[in-house]
Amino acid sequence: MSTQSESSTKAIFYALGANGGIALAKFAAAFFTGSGAMLAEAVHSLADCANQIFLLTGLKEAKKPADASHPMGYGRVVYFWAMMVALLLFFVGGAFSVMEGIRHFQHPEPVSNATVALLVLGVSVVLEAFSLRGALQEINKISKGMPFLKWFRETRQSELMVVAGEDIAALFGLAIAFVAVVLTTLTGNPLWDAAGSIAVGLLLMTVAVFVTREVKAMITGESAAPETNAAIKAHIEARPEVAHVINLITLQWGEQLMIAVQACMQPQGSDVALIDAINAVEASLQARWPQARWCFFEPDFEAGKD
Repeated sequence: MSTQSESSTKAIFYALGANGGIALAKFAAAFFTGSGAMLAEAVHSLADCANQIFLLTGLKEAKKPADASHPMGYGRVVYFWAMMVALLLFFVGGAFSVMEGIRHFQHPEPVSNATVALLVLGVSVVLEAFSLRGALQEINKISKGMPFLKWFRETRQSELMVVAGEDIAALFGLAIAFVAVVLTTLTGNPLWDAAGSIAVGLLLMTVAVFVTREVKAMITGESAAPETNAAIKAHIEARPEVAHVINLITLQWGEQLMIAVQACMQPQGSDVALIDAINAVEASLQARWPQARWCFFEPDFEAGKD
């Protein structure tokens, strides 16, 4: 198992454990208090548990060996499951919360046992913070100090991006639910609780849209991260067999990478020598980037030739 896969799996299990306990506590609190915001949070946590199971399913399927119908393997199946998670987060988490809030606006219900709700929300914050801390630790292992927002935009590791996005949305959602319950208790107005449910839903839907946008780019065929592209080009041009790179295409394939190179080669004594030179460059690329499972090389001797 690769380091990236290990990081993703650890982060997913952190989130699954935290969200499982949180969902049970929230459903119990929603039952005893009648809080719509709490029920919205409970459904959100339950959806998160399903999301983590989807991501683990994707990681497992991605390891299936290549076959005749999928000659480049199943690595990109993780993007499909990440998209399913984004849709579940949008519709089951976000849309349900908004509809629940609207229902409570139309038919206000008092919140009872607010202390129980606040206690559960406080415990949930601790568990979600633990999950987010675990995800950020795994991200830091592979991001090499890159700022989080930049990593989020440039990462090709969809499952880890989804877990981090979920955890951040969950923490903000818990804060909103906490404030809604407090305001409802202090004012005696249940409409604060309804507004909290709607706010949580809109937050989840917003996060889901951002996640969907990033995963869409991966599904439609995204290159390696910009710094990886630059490093690959510099590596090839530093080889003595190569004069310069004419064109470089990379394609992220789940955890694996495809590299296609058109390069102006240094003169070689024979066709056999040219083949040996190309093989040497490809071997050096795959030694430097073990995830580069496929490397296609087109030699050229005329600078600028397309």
